[in-house]
Amino acid sequence: MSAGKIAAGSIVVSALAAAGLMYYLQVYAFYDEVAFEKGNEIRMVPIASGVPEPILVEGIKGIDGEASPLKFRACFTTPMSLPMLTETYQMYQGQPEPNFAPGWFDCFDAAQIGADLEAGTALAFLSEPTKSYGIDRVVAVYDDGRAFAWHQINACGKAHYDGKDLPADCPAPPAAAEGSN
Repeated sequence: MSAGKIAAGSIVVSALAAAGLMYYLQVYAFYDEVAFEKGNEIRMVPIASGVPEPILVEGIKGIDGEASPLKFRACFTTPMSLPMLTETYQMYQGQPEPNFAPGWFDCFDAAQIGADLEAGTALAFLSEPTKSYGIDRVVAVYDDGRAFAWHQINACGKAHYDGKDLPADCPAPPAAAEGSN
């Protein structure tokens, strides 16, 4: 075997190993399962108080990652009816846009949830405003009790992270976020 073939073979093997590592890092490595214990429940914002409070959930599973505030996803059911939810909790005022989840977190189908929100077969509620600066937690609920939660950037976050003037109703960004521009 010639030195050229050995060199070419080692380059191909190295490239395949690097590709495999990059795939693993993108899809698996930076996600952790979320423990939904006391203090870390799914919350929604009541119309009356405006302060997020825990809601009833069953069969919840979720993922999150420290690399980005947008990595959070959760799937669960709630015994609360849509009419009761709409009378009690604030609807999400922005355009709800579920973020895609890694394929292995197969309970969360962002494309289907987004289509159902547009069609009105699911409704979006404000879970927690400004979970971190410029990021809201949104919960989508179906009539049969299926529900999904995710983090999405809000108008304040979009303006801030794009370096534009903040809308008038936005709080001042924290000092750490100001240095990220």
